[in-house]
Amino acid sequence: MDKTSVFGIIIGIIAIGVGMVLKGVSIVALLNPAALLIIFLGTLAAVCISFPLSSLKKVPALLKIIFTEEENQDIKGLIGNFTNWADVSRREGLLALEKEVDEINDPFLSSGLQLAIDGQSNEFIQDVMLEKIDAMEQRHEKGASIFTQAGTYAPTLGVLGAVIGLIAALGDLNDIEALGKAISAAFIATLFGIFSGYVLWHPFANKLREKSKNEVLVKQIMIEGILSITNGDSPQVIQDKLGSYLSQKELATINQEDENEKKETA
Repeated sequence: MDKTSVFGIIIGIIAIGVGMVLKGVSIVALLNPAALLIIFLGTLAAVCISFPLSSLKKVPALLKIIFTEEENQDIKGLIGNFTNWADVSRREGLLALEKEVDEINDPFLSSGLQLAIDGQSNEFIQDVMLEKIDAMEQRHEKGASIFTQAGTYAPTLGVLGAVIGLIAALGDLNDIEALGKAISAAFIATLFGIFSGYVLWHPFANKLREKSKNEVLVKQIMIEGILSITNGDSPQVIQDKLGSYLSQKELATINQEDENEKKETA
């Protein structure tokens, strides 16, 4: 489970709830079926109008991504693999890496390495793999845009809900006390709209985009590693190239591990 997503929602709810109490507003005021209907069902309706069914079917999967902790790509391990593959290819040739392809679980990496083994040019390999990344980013952006649009519609529907509430409240001005309560209830829809838009839907979209960026970064490292192997770069050169994607602390850890291995083999 992605703890930051859950934690953020809980903190948001607590902030609104405690803030209302401190302002002297009863939490019971949130039990407004009309406001809930206008905001959440209205947002759903607007999203359904905006996107085809094929895109909306992916929403459950997108929510799963948002609330599931992404598997940390072991970039250090990936760099280690490329240095090993570079050593093998320099000693035995690229064809010696065929047995490695069958053991790779990542389809993107295995297909790119297979292109290198098949003797394709660097330009062709790079073009094919970059096109795959571009297609992936477009798919990811389509998913994130659903929540972005929901975050745009919800606050506006909150204003609509407030207007509807005010129309109902101003319909009878004889009872001043009831009028005050009606006006107060009218703005609950605005509260739901702003809260859902800026605490749920827009942050959901940003979370999807951030996870997409992380995935793209790992794939860029893979491309750089494959092209370095086809160029015949030494393991040390590949480690230096791919190490630029790491922090200084992580890079120092790799160097220390290499030194320890050299001492053990000496």
